[in-house]
Amino acid sequence: MASATLSLFSSSLTPTATLSLNHKSSAPTTTLSFYNFGFLSSHTLTLSSRRSLAPRPKSSESETSVIEVESSEPNPEGLQVVKEQPPEVPKREEIFAVVMIGSRQYIVFPGRYIYTQRLKGANVNDKIILNRVLLVGTKTSTYIGKPVVSNAAVHAVVEEQGLNPKVIVFKYKKKKNYRRNIGHRQPNTRIRITGITGYEDSPAVTLDS
Repeated sequence: MASATLSLFSSSLTPTATLSLNHKSSAPTTTLSFYNFGFLSSHTLTLSSRRSLAPRPKSSESETSVIEVESSEPNPEGLQVVKEQPPEVPKREEIFAVVMIGSRQYIVFPGRYIYTQRLKGANVNDKIILNRVLLVGTKTSTYIGKPVVSNAAVHAVVEEQGLNPKVIVFKYKKKKNYRRNIGHRQPNTRIRITGITGYEDSPAVTLDS
């Protein structure tokens, strides 16, 4: 915190210069004044000097380098890390069949389930065999029954005994004040197909590739 003043005077009517330095503020300033007594005019020039900021380091210089240190100590137990691969899921057999249950025909595939009319005497988790197989198809061959494929069988498991969605039965007679609103749910059975077997001995129709 210091100040300095430099003055230049002359007895003649020539300009006079005064230089002042002020260090009280955080940014020191320099003031230079000119006085001209002959024309009664003054001029002031203020110079401010600030500390120049240091250039910022480049991003590559400011980034901290990470050094990975590998341990030279051997594994005391001699264990090896082995990644377990997920078990491969076997591909579904490319085969289908047309089977008759009751008075209806269904297209079945191994691994899928279907809803049929109620199977009397069948309980949940019971294994059943459907013998009325009308047709069996593979990727390259077709086995057509006359009317059924001999020795062919469809194996299934009973999963659920349920009811179909409700059907509204509405009866109406005009001019008789007769209205009847009745709901009905047909019983059904859900079975899951597990396999199709016994068709290999039947004559096959080979499809042209």
